[in-house]
Amino acid sequence: MNAKKSGATLPLVILSFVAFIALGMPDGLLGVAWPSIRSTFELPLDALGTLLFGLTSGYLLASFSNGWLMEKLGVGKLLGASTILTATALAGYTVSPSWWAMIPFGFLAGVGAGGIDASLNAWVEAHLSPRIMQWLHASFGIGITSGPLIMTAGIARSGSWRTGYWIVAAAQLTLGLIFLARARLWDNAPKAPHYEEETASGAVPVPFSRTLRNPASWLSGSLFFVYVGIELGMGYWAFTWLSTALALSATFAGIWTAAYWAAFTVGRIVAGALAQRLSPTRLLSISISAVVIVTIALAAVPFREAKVAGILLLGLAIAPIFPSMVSTTSKRVGREHAGSTIGMQMAMAGLGVGIVPGLMGVIAKRFGLDLIPWMIALCALLLAAITLSFRAGVAKREGAE
Repeated sequence: MNAKKSGATLPLVILSFVAFIALGMPDGLLGVAWPSIRSTFELPLDALGTLLFGLTSGYLLASFSNGWLMEKLGVGKLLGASTILTATALAGYTVSPSWWAMIPFGFLAGVGAGGIDASLNAWVEAHLSPRIMQWLHASFGIGITSGPLIMTAGIARSGSWRTGYWIVAAAQLTLGLIFLARARLWDNAPKAPHYEEETASGAVPVPFSRTLRNPASWLSGSLFFVYVGIELGMGYWAFTWLSTALALSATFAGIWTAAYWAAFTVGRIVAGALAQRLSPTRLLSISISAVVIVTIALAAVPFREAKVAGILLLGLAIAPIFPSMVSTTSKRVGREHAGSTIGMQMAMAGLGVGIVPGLMGVIAKRFGLDLIPWMIALCALLLAAITLSFRAGVAKREGAE
């Protein structure tokens, strides 16, 4: 990238990072807030699945509509509107008189998150490098790390989970207004070299309807569905598992949940540096192998201290996977399907958020919280199996050529 292009793109890189910080903050709040929300509305353990269903429905709607929304609004306006919508939803949580009144606000929060996630992943994949993609998702880690700290501090000072949501809602509103004020910067941004090389070879993007009929795109989406079972399975249930199954204090559990996300963030920052030496494909293979080992150890090792340490190791190991999977989309499905497939992948990730952690809660309620790490390990093994199937398919195609 020449100096002129770099100077034009730098503000967009910064705004992209800030947008992903905003995207991560609400997810970080929920895991720590959930026991208090349960107490406020007298809910069973697995009621979280209802809110996640609302979040997922909104996320799916925005993700699958991403191409149309970007065409109509542009990335800048879409980001601004999505962030303001998320702020409105978080504020709505705090004034809900009942549990069921929170669910529609969850839907709106999902729409806002889907608008940010799908549009920025597609834009960064086409305009910036794999290194920036890793650091973009490290920014998500900063947001989701700050969430538990904000919620823990809010509950400690005020005794209410609503305080944390008010703080984050105000921050999101401010960011949304900034995005709207800078919306024009996204116009005519230069494409990344890898994008120009692939399109120069004749890989012209195809209509979304054709991508929907491409089996590889759906299988690629399944990677993201399974992946969130690892990341958010631990993120949502770490606090409850630590404080209940392992009998640790609520303060320690809140801090250690934040530490999981902090390790996750550090892992993505390091992965961004490694992306200069390792291809996204190689980085993905190393990370998935490490996650399989760590999750099996986390579930099988009987010592409490080892389980607590394993949470941090999991955060580090899992960090590069999501951005590496986004960066390698065109290798799995072809450049002509990449743009539309990224939207499908974000939607499948959102569907996984709504189903997998909630299903873990249902199973944990019936059979015990000790099964949480075993279910996360199962997700890791499924992720490895699907990745290997893609690798075999790519090798077969290259051999045929």
